[in-house]
Amino acid sequence: MSGFPSDDLPDWDLIAGGAERAPVGIELVPAVSVRDLRGHRAMVGMPGLGWRGDLRVDDPVVQASRTYVPALPEQEWYRAEAERTEVFAPLVPIERVWVERTSSAVTPAEGRSDLVGRLVSLDVPPPRPPRPIREVGVVTGLRVVRVPGPDNKAGRDERDLRAVTEPYSSTEGDICVRVCKELDWYRWAWSGQTPKTLELPIHLIWIE
Repeated sequence: MSGFPSDDLPDWDLIAGGAERAPVGIELVPAVSVRDLRGHRAMVGMPGLGWRGDLRVDDPVVQASRTYVPALPEQEWYRAEAERTEVFAPLVPIERVWVERTSSAVTPAEGRSDLVGRLVSLDVPPPRPPRPIREVGVVTGLRVVRVPGPDNKAGRDERDLRAVTEPYSSTEGDICVRVCKELDWYRWAWSGQTPKTLELPIHLIWIE
């Protein structure tokens, strides 16, 4: 369901939104197939049971002939990195860890608004196709990707960002969302320090 009727969008936004390329999506691969795990965003779980995300992992360790992966909630990971402190990380058997990576094979889902079209397999964590802001009901706190503007041919996607507002009308009449760096998003929680934010038009950001 779109958050804004198309009749309410400025013409420039519809044109730009149609012309912009979408960012690549996220696929999840077994941790055992990834050479360097440190800092990667990951999910843990078991096929047929379920998955938990919003984690960061470190390089594997071997104990009693079994390989484990240290996995931390993202907020604790960012805090440990920012303040250079050591924290306890639960060890998860490596076969129960999947690592996120970008993949050009994961593209925006089309024609999957119905429940049947969204069904997934329980064998592996599902991919995360990018979604336009206008198709998401509530965006505050979600991971977003900033794509280059139409005049920036050499630009690259910017990730590790979080939306800090819902869409609103800017002083120039554009439909925008304010975003901040993910580190600042989590620092806001553990320190109360308000993050620096950036106002972006919605045709330049996608939900990751």
